[in-house]
Amino acid sequence: MTTVTRPVPTTGPFAGAVAAEWTKLSSVRATWWTLAASVLTMAATAAQLAIYAVNANTDDDHAIDPGVLPVGDIVTGSLELTQYVVLALGLFAITSEYTTGTIRTTLRCTPSRGRVLLAKAVVVGVVTFLVGLLLGVVGAVVARPVLGEWGRAPLGGTVRDIVASAAYLAVLGVLALGLATALRGAVLTLTVLLALLMIVPLSLQEPGITVLTRIADAFPGVAGNHFLAGDSEPYPAAVGLLVLAGWAAGALALGRWALARRDA
Repeated sequence: MTTVTRPVPTTGPFAGAVAAEWTKLSSVRATWWTLAASVLTMAATAAQLAIYAVNANTDDDHAIDPGVLPVGDIVTGSLELTQYVVLALGLFAITSEYTTGTIRTTLRCTPSRGRVLLAKAVVVGVVTFLVGLLLGVVGAVVARPVLGEWGRAPLGGTVRDIVASAAYLAVLGVLALGLATALRGAVLTLTVLLALLMIVPLSLQEPGITVLTRIADAFPGVAGNHFLAGDSEPYPAAVGLLVLAGWAAGALALGRWALARRDA
């Protein structure tokens, strides 16, 4: 009688789920188109902001002169627009599966829905962090020569701003994934994200109404901006990142609840 020996698995179920999610995300054309679009958006936005800074310093209205700017300020400022392109990575990680019906296959292969969502969060977080590093470098490389004498690029400060931008995008990507899991539609999720990141906070930030401004400070977009700017008021920059991370954790919890209660 012949004894058949089988290789001992070298990875656990969670590592396998992460590998599967990475394979799916990297094999979708939309991922690479999104990456290309984000690079182009960052380059264009960084160049535009740098040109604005130079023009403001050289016109006749000295009251609005920004002076010599760190390149990192241009990088973080460019995220205000570029972030909405990068958010697509978090959306596509789940909404594409709902659209095509492949979510059923995913859940058959990995019956634990919590494990599936956590694996997606790990992949989205790592990918958006790496994309954020790339975008930060692109923004700095584009902005520095455009700024000319009105720019400076200290190594430590520039690296810190690039890493902060990458961390911000990573947490934002996980937030998008959690909301998309709960809402199931890319358009609806993007609408909610626009409201959370920009529309509602802007409507709350009324001059002279402190209580509304404090409420706005608790929204993810405002908290993220405090983190990127390195503010100490109304709370330290690290708290801004924690507030944003809290929103991402809440969105994941909502997505996990919706994924458990609904049929695929």
